Amino acid sequence: MRVLVIQNYRDTGLGAVALALSEREAGIDHRHPYLGEELPADHGAHDALIVLGGDQNALADEDFPYLPQLAELMAAFGDAGKAVLGICLGSQILARGYGATNILGRPPEFGWHPVTLTEEGLRDPFLAAAGASFPIFHWHSDSFTLPPSAIHLASSGQTANQAFRIGRAAYGIQFHFEADVALVDRWTEAFRDQIETGHPQWLQAYAMHRQRNGAAADRAGLALARAWVALI
Repeated sequence: MRVLVIQNYRDTGLGAVALALSEREAGIDHRHPYLGEELPADHGAHDALIVLGGDQNALADEDFPYLPQLAELMAAFGDAGKAVLGICLGSQILARGYGATNILGRPPEFGWHPVTLTEEGLRDPFLAAAGASFPIFHWHSDSFTLPPSAIHLASSGQTANQAFRIGRAAYGIQFHFEADVALVDRWTEAFRDQIETGHPQWLQAYAMHRQRNGAAADRAGLALARAWVALI
């Protein structure tokens, strides 16, 4: 199993998904197009695709000219029936690739908050692995309309479109289920200045938030990671 992983920003990582991939002895082809690395021309050399988050928006083509190609590549993987996982920015790029409207500059959704599955989500082989509702980490302001062919799978109190599926296994996931406590700890240090600017009270109470939500979010995230890898 060979998985293409696209990183769009510094200090992001696979978190719980890395563990799930290692359990299946998957080979990972890690690309950093935001640093100038080339994207593959097509899906032929890989069995699955993961596109991670980033600080840019999904329409920032002037500063990140690879974004249109990445949107097309995600749709090509999906159309071929291969497993696709777009997380946060990745979900927004997948939505773009399938004809949705990207919605920029909404109020931020940040920290651990519950996500609730739709009826379709409860029947989905990936999303249902975590249960009907679960706390999970969020860090985004942008969102998207559902692509015309998408099945709506999950929502949160602030964001209606938290997860969707297109075809067999192309998933856009707005929330950061990959972000286990270890990864959130790392982000809290790496992006402390950004968090202090936008969410100082959350940062001051981080230990409380971590204790209250971390274990349950980690369980849900790993269950989801394993369920997605099983679709490859």
